[in-house]
Amino acid sequence: MSFEEIKDILIEKFGAEVIVREELHVNQPTLVILPEKIAEVCLELRNNEKTYFDYLDCLSGIDYGVEENMFGVAYHLTSIPYKHKLALKVVRYHDRSREELPSIPSVSSVWRTAEWHEREAFDLVGIHFENHPDLRRVLLPDDWEGYPLRKDYKAQEYYHGIKV
Repeated sequence: MSFEEIKDILIEKFGAEVIVREELHVNQPTLVILPEKIAEVCLELRNNEKTYFDYLDCLSGIDYGVEENMFGVAYHLTSIPYKHKLALKVVRYHDRSREELPSIPSVSSVWRTAEWHEREAFDLVGIHFENHPDLRRVLLPDDWEGYPLRKDYKAQEYYHGIKV
């Protein structure tokens, strides 16, 4: 199934506004999806008999930089039986001075493996995943301060008396 055919399936189901933009200049063409619709889009891509994206390869949190004030999540999907791949992204503007984290709907109800991927993105980039069943740190200690993969992260000098 081609990229265009997948795009047409999504437009027919959700309307053209579900696709914010396309990124065609990259190695793997990507559809940027409205953040509010990502779980529904992923469910459709998994359940639709024409696409059947049964495997979430990877989910990565992205910090686009302090000047951009934008965070995102990239999703790499595979249909094992049909042997095709698709990349999706969501982006959300977020003022870094606010206390709450940037928030994106969880896709853990679509693919259970997303639970771990989303925990990692939360732990390292500080993205909150709405409706995640167990969103907590997975790599760093629970009392770690900050999110190490953020562009504005400043490493603490000591952690429990140990030089970092």
